[in-house]
Amino acid sequence: MKKISNGRVPVISSGHISYSLHDQIQELNGIAEAGADAVILLSNRLAAANESDEILIERLKSIMNELPEDLPLGFYECPYPYKRILSPKVVEFCAGSGRFYFLKDTCCDIEGIKKKLEIMKGSNMKLYNANTSTLLESMKYGAAGYSGVMANFHPALYAWLLKNWEKEPGKAEYLQDILTPCSFIELKNYPLSAKTYLAKEIGLSIKARTRKNTADYISETELSELRQIKELSDRAMEFISK
Repeated sequence: MKKISNGRVPVISSGHISYSLHDQIQELNGIAEAGADAVILLSNRLAAANESDEILIERLKSIMNELPEDLPLGFYECPYPYKRILSPKVVEFCAGSGRFYFLKDTCCDIEGIKKKLEIMKGSNMKLYNANTSTLLESMKYGAAGYSGVMANFHPALYAWLLKNWEKEPGKAEYLQDILTPCSFIELKNYPLSAKTYLAKEIGLSIKARTRKNTADYISETELSELRQIKELSDRAMEFISK
């Protein structure tokens, strides 16, 4: 990816999937050595569900000590194999270290988001909301942007919302009301649905094939739902462009 980007865009990568901390450190260093501009850690790889934040922080310190000091780091609250939401204590450690710049937040709770944003204030660390329904409200409290899968369906609408929510609040509220129900498609046969959407509705040359264990085909009902999302997206874009 670094070769393909050729300096046009930064390459941000993740992929420490081993259970052993030693092996994870090797994986993360391999990503860094490949030229990634930043490396994203997965919150559920550093401690089991029944292990404390103290254990997570100690393991995080070990990882940080083994990575280049000038390498920007981030966190993704990945839902698999289990979802570990970063606690205020962990967020405070990350923000205070000065080495973290990114959090893909998946708590889907505006109160939790507000707490994290308050802790991050004045630090390098920025919160990117993965949840559509709380997106606009989170922007009002200081979230830096969106980092969710629905950008695979209609990225232009999200880009407009992030760029224009302050200067056109009425249209932003309207668009938020459209994006939230559309985002429920994420719960149904994703990511195959997104690849099918991009191929059939957008016209991209992309194969509807995935590694995730979902249904291996899209039903006629699902195709109809994808067509309706495209129609609704087009109408929303027409409205906000006026």
